Amino acid sequence: MAPVMHAPGRECLPTVSCIVPSFNEAESLRELLPRLSDVLRMQASAWEILVVDDGSRDDSAAVLRQLAALPRLSGLKVLQLSRNFGKEAALSAGLVQARGDVVMMMDADLQHDPALIPQFLDAWRHGADMVYAVRTSRQDEPGFKRWGSRLFYGLLNRGARFEVPADAGDFRLMDRRVVDALLALPERNRFMKGLYAWVGFNTLALPYQPAARAHGQSKFRPLRLAQLALDGLTAFTNWPLRAVSACGMLLALPALLYGAYLTAMYLLYGHKVSGWTTIVVSLMLFCGLQLVSLGIVGEYVGRIFEEVKGRPLYLVKDQWGHGLSATVGSSQVQPAVAAQGH
Repeated sequence: MAPVMHAPGRECLPTVSCIVPSFNEAESLRELLPRLSDVLRMQASAWEILVVDDGSRDDSAAVLRQLAALPRLSGLKVLQLSRNFGKEAALSAGLVQARGDVVMMMDADLQHDPALIPQFLDAWRHGADMVYAVRTSRQDEPGFKRWGSRLFYGLLNRGARFEVPADAGDFRLMDRRVVDALLALPERNRFMKGLYAWVGFNTLALPYQPAARAHGQSKFRPLRLAQLALDGLTAFTNWPLRAVSACGMLLALPALLYGAYLTAMYLLYGHKVSGWTTIVVSLMLFCGLQLVSLGIVGEYVGRIFEEVKGRPLYLVKDQWGHGLSATVGSSQVQPAVAAQGH
């Protein structure tokens, strides 16, 4: 039997940081964190679980303080944000605090199974810098969500220099080099799925099927998903602006030709220009297109406004627990988002 070949420098057990963003997931955290610690204890030389409480309004803080006092969860560290800043900001807060050679990210709702972590680590040992879980099926989701997902990824990847994998979420493993690259990115409108793809490195997809949510309901309502999709499109594509320009040209050229035709008919034959209704409808059409175009441009200008203001990406109200020592797996790149957590 041939020996198993590992990538250079990855033969030993790594130190692992596991980031778990949480919003009103107290009941799920009671079940998840003990299971997660048991897996990490077997797979890592040292480990930490970074729970980022994103402004929860349930008893998550009390539950996390109880769990942090357990010897079984000695590696638990909790960041409590001052309000709900959103999942992207919570993930960024966890990345700033993570000290491990390897960083895992997973949701708190028990849909991401900790039992898959050994497979992630095995792929990392064989040379993958980023391993991300990809859903094998979306049949358990509503039809509008499946259709919206296909439409979003089709638009996002149209003409892009890199591809954002469809059906891939935040359940993933990243090598320290990938984490350092993400922290070096300065933007505040952080669409994480796009940033994962933008930094590149050696990536590997791991098929999985998420379990059913154990407690409560998803916090991502249709309006919130639409807003997230708009953030992703404006952060990584400029084709909507080009589409507006192309649409304007396609509409202006026939209008100019039709105007020239009517002028010629009047000069040659003296025909009166008729069709008041047609003129009014055309004006309403063009006005509507102008407002839509202005709205698209406004979305990009709004993103620029958010970046220029330079407000912190998040604010930490409180933190407790130990995690890994700050000297373990320390970053060699100055994180551009590190100052935003203060």
